[in-house]
Amino acid sequence: MTSRSTTTTARTSSEARAVARTQTLIKGSNGIGTVRKTTLPGGLRIVTETLPSVRSATFGIWAHVGSRDETPSLNGATHYLEHLLFKGTARRSALDISSALDAVGGEMNAFTAKEYTCYYARVLDTDLPLAIDVVCDMLTGSLILEEDVNVERGAILEEIAMTEDDPGDCVHDLFAHTMFGDNPLGRPVLGTVDTVNALTADRIRRFYKKHYDPTHLVVAAAGNIDHNKVVRQVRAAFEKSGALKNPDAAPIAPRDGRRTLRASGRVELIGRKTEQAHVVLGMPGLARTDDRRWALGVLNTALGGGMSSRLFQEVREKRGLAYSVYSYTSGFADCGLFGVYAGCRPSQVHDVLKICRDELDHVAQQGLSDDEIGRAIGQLQGSTVLGLEDTGALMNRIGKSELCWGEQMSVDDMLARIASVTPDDVRSVARDVLGQRPSLSVIGPLKDKQASRLHDAVA
Repeated sequence: MTSRSTTTTARTSSEARAVARTQTLIKGSNGIGTVRKTTLPGGLRIVTETLPSVRSATFGIWAHVGSRDETPSLNGATHYLEHLLFKGTARRSALDISSALDAVGGEMNAFTAKEYTCYYARVLDTDLPLAIDVVCDMLTGSLILEEDVNVERGAILEEIAMTEDDPGDCVHDLFAHTMFGDNPLGRPVLGTVDTVNALTADRIRRFYKKHYDPTHLVVAAAGNIDHNKVVRQVRAAFEKSGALKNPDAAPIAPRDGRRTLRASGRVELIGRKTEQAHVVLGMPGLARTDDRRWALGVLNTALGGGMSSRLFQEVREKRGLAYSVYSYTSGFADCGLFGVYAGCRPSQVHDVLKICRDELDHVAQQGLSDDEIGRAIGQLQGSTVLGLEDTGALMNRIGKSELCWGEQMSVDDMLARIASVTPDDVRSVARDVLGQRPSLSVIGPLKDKQASRLHDAVA
């Protein structure tokens, strides 16, 4: 969105200070829902959303780095680094970091994705300065000591093992590999046992210095907050660490990339002694910047997004072939995925796949009814609003929007975009996406004869 107002501010000192640029990106009603952005000298961006009616605040820092930025030998480094930033700085030990937030009843955590990493803390509004100081200290002053790297290696290997023990989770990593192959988007975010064991403290430190420059970071805060106070506190924290050393540096642009999807029609199977077979049937989707993503969201909701969706009704309600069945979309900077997941008894896997494939083909050729589309639009609008009812969700929205799109969209604008989707829009995107030849990933105890038939599902 275009900003409605712009101001510049400079802090007074004995020397001339570089100027920070502040914009109002979304003007709320009586200050509620106002989104403001300040870009500091040194390229650090700070976005906030004000919600005076609550007594909490969520503060986060988004880093423009994910597993997609790793070489094969560095696979897992981004996630490894996420762990290590909690292990201590020059000012705080790992215990100091955790106890500081525990002492005020706060919550602190982080997550790593394929294209970004986020660190955040949720606290009472009166404790926001503490959260800012702790999280900024972690991001700018991590020591990454060799002994911490060695200790945390064990915890990460256990996390990998935990994921491997959950085939319903693991099958999505397998599907990414099926679609992208040995491309960064096809590798697991956690890395593998071999790559994690091979990572050294020195390599992780170099990765940290390269990707955690202020120009690669977005600070986001939402709740009962004052934008100017947040800016002053963040600036002080970053200047204390010496991170804002290049006043002429500019923020990096949102990520672009080259299309990396492999050919469709691939099948990958991991044999495992599980009670269920876990399957993902899918095809290339849309990039997150594609204007058709709104229509794809409606299509996804109608096809497999709820209890009234086609897949849920056909697979579970009418035939009882699966307990969990749904569709989903994943959008990246330059490409995307559309997938259908189901978990079922191994003896039923071919029946489930046939039903899913038949539904995908039918919707690709015939489209959805107007009633289905209208119901999906209403469901998507409701879930969008309900999903933004806490300060953590608001922080996620504005931080990710700044990092990935370089702009902000109000909730009203989002609802309007969903409402503007027409039946023809949905039918068009259904032809384009669902009309492609699918690929298939399966984890389960399938016999050789069953496994050989899996190619029928993508023929």
